[in-house]
Order: sequence, then structure tokens, then C-alpha cells
Amino acid sequence: MPPRPAGQAGGRTPEQARAGENFPVALRILPAATRRHLHALYAYARYVDDLGDEPHREATGADVIAALDRFEAELRAVHAGAPARHPVLAALAPTIAACRLPVDPLVRLVEANRIDQVVSRYPTFDQLVDYCRLSADPVGELVLHVFGAATPERLELSDRICTALQVVEHLQDVAEDFRRDRIYLPKADLDRFGVTTSDLGRSTASRQLRDLIAFESVRARAWLDAGAPLVSTLRGWARLAVSGYLAGGRAALRAIERAGYDPLPGAPKPGRRDVLTQLLAATIRGAG
Repeated sequence: MPPRPAGQAGGRTPEQARAGENFPVALRILPAATRRHLHALYAYARYVDDLGDEPHREATGADVIAALDRFEAELRAVHAGAPARHPVLAALAPTIAACRLPVDPLVRLVEANRIDQVVSRYPTFDQLVDYCRLSADPVGELVLHVFGAATPERLELSDRICTALQVVEHLQDVAEDFRRDRIYLPKADLDRFGVTTSDLGRSTASRQLRDLIAFESVRARAWLDAGAPLVSTLRGWARLAVSGYLAGGRAALRAIERAGYDPLPGAPKPGRRDVLTQLLAATIRGAG
């Protein structure tokens, strides 16, 4: 159970509840204190994402950027030791203190959502990777800090895994992203495979789009494999946790393959058994 935020008599914030729903299966057996820290991190990331999605409801991009600016200002104050007013930051404050979380990766997650207000297309894969350094890589860095395992070498490997996981999520969510006027498939790759913007709004994928999704899946798998040696550098609960992320990515790629590389009818999702099979393999073989 995540910690109760200040100002609440009981229960969890909606952000914490959503974080709990998405909590990786492999992490549910971790010690309670570690789970609380990870839940607090997930709730923080979820809330920042929710702020970034406001334009798709009533707020304007300028309104959202202003809200993100205010949230970052309070984050920096809390990180410096000030009491938290926002419940998500109140829940995160004990984790910041206990795990000595650096402020930079927390701020980068906010910056990623600022970028979302002005950028909805990526010309090249390298530019998408630059975005992932803000939107995804900080999560892995923070997780390694929770386990006291954040060395420069491990952070480099973690970044590869996190970028891969973000790319995989984009492949799963092509249809949903398109409905929100966001396209994370690089323009250079769309052109290379002859995929038009209108193809992304169809009920099923064209052959060209399937070929593109297959291509991006191979690339994502290569990034996962490049980061997989991280597992063998870890021990105990940290090894299990990172194996869980790796397993989730590999299982998701298998789900995309089973869907015929067609994410348009609905995001291809792996079953729990698939994840557990991949988890066992990742934990035993490490980088294998």
C-alpha cells in the first residue's frame, strides 16, 4: 500500500491508484518499504503525465505549461526540504529523503510534458530518442536510486532499456496517440515504408504500416538487448525488479508480433503468463 498523502484521512490519490493498477507483476513481491517508494515514483510520473494531457480536455497548452511550472517549483522546494502541499509530492517526499533521489530526473519528467505541448511529431528516430531521455530514462534512473544501485555504468544500460520500453509503448498505442494528434513513429520511417498519416486512423493496419511496426519492433528489441546486461550487475531485489521491466518489454514485443504487427484495433497487451515466463528467463539468464 502506498503511503497516504498529507491532508487525506485514508485511501489513495487517483494518481496512486492508477500507479497501483499498472504496478508490474514482478514488483508486487518486493519488500513493503521498497514498494512504497516505487508506488510514490509511479504516482509522481503518472500525475505529471496527467498534467501534460490537459490540452486534450479543456486547458490550453499555455495553461498546462503554467501548471507544470508551478508543480516543478514546488517539487524543487520539497526536494530542498520545504513541506509539501500537493498530495503527490507529499507522498514522494519520504522517498526523496530515504533514497536520496536527485532532483534532475524528476525535473526531466516535467520537461518531457512541456515538450508535449509544442511537439507532436518526430522527424527522425534520433530525435525520438532525445525525447525518451526526458520522458522514459529518468524513471529507470530513479528506480536504481531506490535500490542504491545508480552507478554511471548501470545508468547507461538502464537508459537503453527505458528508451526501448518507451518505443514499445508507442508501438502499442499508435491508434490512441493518433486520436490525440500525436505521432511517435518517426517521419523518416513513415516515408521509408510508404505510410501516410491517414493510414494511422484506419481500423486495421495496411501492409505498409505492419511492415513499419515490425521494423520498429526489431529496433526496440535491439535496444532492450543492449541494456539487458544491467540485470547481471545487480543482486537481490534490484535484480528481480529490473528483470521485471525487461520481461515486460519482451512480452509486449511478443504481443505485438502475435497481433500481426497491427496495433490499430487495440493496443496489443501481453498476458500475465507471458510476462512471468519472460521474467523467469531474464532473472536466470541475466543478459540472455
